[in-house]
Amino acid sequence: MKDLLQALTPGERDWRLATQLDPKRIPAHIAIIMDGNGRWAKQRNYHRIFGHKAGIAAVRIAVETSVQLGLEALTLYAFSVENWKRPRHEIEGLWLLLKYYLQRELSTFMANDIQLVAIGRQESLPSTVQAELQAVMDKTAGNRGMRLNLAINYGGRTELIDAMNSILENARLEGNLDSLEITEDSVSSHLYTAGLKDPDLLIRTSGEMRVSNFLLWQIAYAELYVTETLWPDFNRTHLLEAIFDFQNRDRRFGGLTRTPLVNTDSPAFMLEEEMLELPLA
Repeated sequence: MKDLLQALTPGERDWRLATQLDPKRIPAHIAIIMDGNGRWAKQRNYHRIFGHKAGIAAVRIAVETSVQLGLEALTLYAFSVENWKRPRHEIEGLWLLLKYYLQRELSTFMANDIQLVAIGRQESLPSTVQAELQAVMDKTAGNRGMRLNLAINYGGRTELIDAMNSILENARLEGNLDSLEITEDSVSSHLYTAGLKDPDLLIRTSGEMRVSNFLLWQIAYAELYVTETLWPDFNRTHLLEAIFDFQNRDRRFGGLTRTPLVNTDSPAFMLEEEMLELPLA
């Protein structure tokens, strides 16, 4: 958080936003569905690939700001298992942009101690993309700052299938398949994000009100924030606004709020308590 304030100019809008944030309640893990590249391009009469290219600038801003805020992890939804349905030339353009991004940003990852991890079914990607991803992951593996997850050829359902198959395979190899018991811990430990805290905040751009098969297990208690802003226009201000909104929510995780929502000394409340003591008919 201190790094962010040092990078801002006192008095400007982002500085004012940042000073309103509680440093102790910054989300440890933020996940983002980066949506709207195609619509951004269409509004400008550009080909869709230009929208994806413009989205790279928004990725840089999100990563830089997340590091300055002190996040433990940032997970970006880059390419879903359903995206293979798109035109071939668009998909090939996406792979070129991904390789360009990785080559250009490697020095930034190293300078900021960022560990890059690709999550999803990497074996289905073109071999050149796999090689580029693996090279950057290997070079950043020793970094201990923020972890940047790129969800590529990712799907929440396929992740759960892969986790279950991994659990079954381990049990078979260990010879205890008959006594296997599936628990929340065993599932979590076999997800692509094993070892990471679940996202505190899920941001979706472009105004669509759905999670699109993204981190289905991990976002069980995440706060959802949807903005009409298209991804290429998503900037530091928008990210800080999302975090400000997050900090003004009451996260109960299925329990009760810490602050009473009613006056417990009121006659109405005492009457409700008396009613609870009445025997059922």
